[in-house]
Amino acid sequence: MPDIILALLRLIFLGLIYLFVWQVARGIATHLGIHAERRRRRGTKVVIVRSDTQAGLDFTVTDATVIGRSPEADIVIDDPYASEFHLRLVATENGLTLHDLGSTNGTYLNGRRVTAPAELRRGDAVQVGKTVMEIR
Repeated sequence: MPDIILALLRLIFLGLIYLFVWQVARGIATHLGIHAERRRRRGTKVVIVRSDTQAGLDFTVTDATVIGRSPEADIVIDDPYASEFHLRLVATENGLTLHDLGSTNGTYLNGRRVTAPAELRRGDAVQVGKTVMEIR
């Protein structure tokens, strides 16, 4: 009986050593950037092309990003016609999806008011108040 218990303890110990070495190897690979391409999202660039104070500002959306006038928004728009939390851009495998967050003055995509989530493409113009952003 003690021989069986000893053999099981040896197997458990070897399994723990294997898991430890595997975790160390993964940590080193992550640190060196090996396999990082699989996890890294490319992101989509958004440029403010028309604004009284922010023209030329650009940012990259790699996850969900809230845009609005509030200092708590991810991207703060200096536009009196923008709502505190005006819209959300969500990165997907195919690009970006635009969600209006119930803004007072609305969000416009290529001149048309957005009433439901909309897929964005390169070259699309998103208007928030007097501010116009272009998807690049």
